[in-house]
Amino acid sequence: MSQATDTNPISGENPVLNALDERRSVPASQLCEPGPGHDVLMRMLRSAVRVPDHGKRVPFRFVRIEGDAREALGERMAARSRERDPSASEAVIEKDRRRFLHAPVIVTVIAAQGEDAKIPASERLLSAGSVCFALLQAAQAFGFGAVWLTGWAAYDPEMRRVLGVGDDEAIVGFIHIGSIRQPAPERDRPDPAQLLTDWTP
Repeated sequence: MSQATDTNPISGENPVLNALDERRSVPASQLCEPGPGHDVLMRMLRSAVRVPDHGKRVPFRFVRIEGDAREALGERMAARSRERDPSASEAVIEKDRRRFLHAPVIVTVIAAQGEDAKIPASERLLSAGSVCFALLQAAQAFGFGAVWLTGWAAYDPEMRRVLGVGDDEAIVGFIHIGSIRQPAPERDRPDPAQLLTDWTP
């Protein structure tokens, strides 16, 4: 028998399934120093890029935001927030200014969405989204907390320009990674039995 048939993932211990079951998002405000260093982050990304990729397009890339760059980006975001809504309160502006200051490392995941004769943009977007999820798992495997966020900055033309995102690209997520200041509570999860139906001819 193969190892797969010898293992009973329902009644026995399965470390891979346990890791999936234990995954949870940690709010960015609960992340702090230290974050992953360069070598550890590269190891995380090595696992994260092992996603389904129809046509082997590698339709994703990364922009790392860390150190003083976080504060600089926050200042740009606060200025843009005021441009978008001159009547915004100082509390709203300050929230945008500090948005990238909690986690020590933020990885921006960017999807290629340009013309492709064979692979639809939606499939390439899904590949990049899979990278986001895999990176969350990899961060947790190293003992870090992480959260996948977007927000208005992911879609705003000026912030996209600031981050060097092309017209034929999309920001799929900002993955905030750091040490956990306070554990995130578990939340209710959907029951797959209520989501599953069988197709019959």
